[in-house]
Amino acid sequence: MNEPTEMDLPVDGGTLRVLRFGNGPRVAVAAHGITASGMSFRAMARHLPAEWTLYAPDLRGRGGSTGTPGPYGIDWHAADLCLVAETLGGGRPVALTGQSMGAYVALRAAVRRPELFDRLLLIDGGLPLPVPEGADLDLLLDLTLGPAIARLSQTYESDHAYVDFFRAHPALGPQWSEDIEAYVRYDLSGPQGARRSKAREDAVRQDGRDLLGSADAFGGDLGRLTVPALLLHAPLGMLGQAPPMLPAVVVEHWVRQVVCLDAQLVEGSNHYTILMGTHARTVAERLVSLPSDAA
Repeated sequence: MNEPTEMDLPVDGGTLRVLRFGNGPRVAVAAHGITASGMSFRAMARHLPAEWTLYAPDLRGRGGSTGTPGPYGIDWHAADLCLVAETLGGGRPVALTGQSMGAYVALRAAVRRPELFDRLLLIDGGLPLPVPEGADLDLLLDLTLGPAIARLSQTYESDHAYVDFFRAHPALGPQWSEDIEAYVRYDLSGPQGARRSKAREDAVRQDGRDLLGSADAFGGDLGRLTVPALLLHAPLGMLGQAPPMLPAVVVEHWVRQVVCLDAQLVEGSNHYTILMGTHARTVAERLVSLPSDAA
């Protein structure tokens, strides 16, 4: 289970590009991060048993779904994710996972349509983020995602230059691999001399505002969650250093509050490598074993 096949699924307003890893009868559906694509699950998919298939859509405004129009936002992405599960799930509940923003999308999908899913694996996301009351969300977005957003408007002379940009990333470079490079190259579009990311900045900003401004809504989602769930979280953040994306006190609070939620710290990982690095095997193993462990 390595290189995916691609398909286009009709959705409201256009089509959603879906990457399929594997051909087994057991189905999992995965949602990626805010500037990422379905290719971010390549490493994890490679470690799934042969009887599994993973469907990883490119969310609206990213990857092969760049041209699929909004509205964007967690509700729309969750509806698309439910459609993927309903259409490709073979008529029975499927496993559900999401990383970073995708964890919030997966959580919303699991709460809105619990009959479609038999487990939920959250990867370094899905818990309400503490945001000061009255904060300027666009300013906060620039402070937290500034470098990631900035590259969306930049152009690069060649594919090699774009790859080198990511090789220098402090969170990705130390664990550089074929999986990470495949993820980076999949994100490229545009003519030679002006290569750029497929991700749309307007989609990223709209989704970012939704993420930062919806702490109460995500708390409500967690309160209504009935699907057995596990959170895998990283001790290091988006730049490969502390603080983490999810503070320990936030994780502990929600594990106490939500009966069907458990959590595991993945030592040595950061926000990206927990999924795309050497810890991908752990993510795959936990997705497969979650029902008996979390029940």
